[in-house]
Amino acid sequence: MKPQIQAFFDPATSTVSYVVYEADGLDCAVIDSVLDYEPKSGRTATVSADKVVAFVREHGLVCRWLLETHAHADHLSAAPYLRQQLGGRIGIGAAIRTVQRAFAAVFNQRPALLDGSQFDHLFEAGEVFQIGRLEARALHVPGHTPADMAYQIGDAVFIGDTLFMPDVGTARCDFPGGSASALYQSVQTLLAMAPETRLFMCHDYPPAGRAPRWEVTVAEQRAGNIHIRDGVSEQQFVDMRSRRDATLEMPTLILPAIQVNINAGQLPAAEENGVRYLKIPLNAI
Repeated sequence: MKPQIQAFFDPATSTVSYVVYEADGLDCAVIDSVLDYEPKSGRTATVSADKVVAFVREHGLVCRWLLETHAHADHLSAAPYLRQQLGGRIGIGAAIRTVQRAFAAVFNQRPALLDGSQFDHLFEAGEVFQIGRLEARALHVPGHTPADMAYQIGDAVFIGDTLFMPDVGTARCDFPGGSASALYQSVQTLLAMAPETRLFMCHDYPPAGRAPRWEVTVAEQRAGNIHIRDGVSEQQFVDMRSRRDATLEMPTLILPAIQVNINAGQLPAAEENGVRYLKIPLNAI
């Protein structure tokens, strides 16, 4: 079945969230939701997430899954808020445990929090699941992080940060556990799909003069991706990615985002004064 897809672009973080469903009144999944976070004031809001809530309710959809492609470093997940509003199970790749362990020392996490149990479901590579009558498959596509997943639903694949639009290229691989070689192999798996397969990005950072876009075919990526089009060898890609990553600054929200997202989007518990606090480790990354 060909799914219906509604995209929501968050300009503050350049993130694209999706509602995927068969038809009005049936089941749906929400992929890569965004909790608004203003770093200067430390305030959160649900403006972006409420657009998703409104769409799901307007179309009479039943939320079954709240899917994360990976533990994002550029925005906070709104999955717990959406679960409260709409229901559904929060799912991510089983290798999230590796990411949790990688950041355990940075955030002084307790060992009990490193088993992925904060999430409702951990997907294994190749696992098949249902969104109503839509069949979905979880694909392990490591490289950007060890835990990246893509979700194939009909003729559409939601690929997280494996690829960007062809004129932007590919995601960085210098986070803990990242690997340019692994990303190259993951991308080859995606680009081996049928040429007409639709690929949906998690982000778009458009060059000047182009409006944000987030849908492209396998054929278009193979022909025109500036980093990994047909004819680019693994060694060429690894060399390019290594040089480029060495010049990149850390994402603005990496410290608040990672500590929240490796805990399934759950904000820290309030302390005795009723205030929640994020940790900002000094000189740790």
